[in-house]
Amino acid sequence: MFKNLILAVSLSFTLITSAVSAKVPEFKTGPIIKNYGQNAQIAGALENPSQRNFKIIFDISEDSKSDKVNANYNTVARFINMHVRAGVPLKNLDIAMVIHGKASSEMLTRDLYQARFSKDNVNDELLNDLINAGVDIYVCGQSASYYKIDSSQLKPGINMALSAMTANQLLQQQGYILNPF
Repeated sequence: MFKNLILAVSLSFTLITSAVSAKVPEFKTGPIIKNYGQNAQIAGALENPSQRNFKIIFDISEDSKSDKVNANYNTVARFINMHVRAGVPLKNLDIAMVIHGKASSEMLTRDLYQARFSKDNVNDELLNDLINAGVDIYVCGQSASYYKIDSSQLKPGINMALSAMTANQLLQQQGYILNPF
């Protein structure tokens, strides 16, 4: 009898585990930013996705850690990918990144970054993908001045703002919302 109870409990656990794991969506990159921004499709989680519009600011001040892609830039890629995968047209995603602090140096052109730090910027591919996806990137002019960066030294497609505070305020006046993550 004890053996039958163990068998019944084991079988129940296996069935429950199988049922739960069968319903968990798989994480994938893309569809817009191909190598970054893993996300899981959650069916029916966004009502009328094709009619949604998003105006989001990602405020980023931390630089990359241990020669790995900056997790904050990857979050922007994830936001784009998961919303397009959910049915929101890319044209309905107005995304701005406001860069300041230590992250400012990651906005340098490839050659200038290499010359200044004697290594490649691990974020180059992702930053180019984000720019190509229509993300507006603004670098804090105050941070840039502190780190001795001139606007001519920024990657093409990246803009210099008076300050991060100013960029955030002006974007919010245009209807953008600061992402809390």
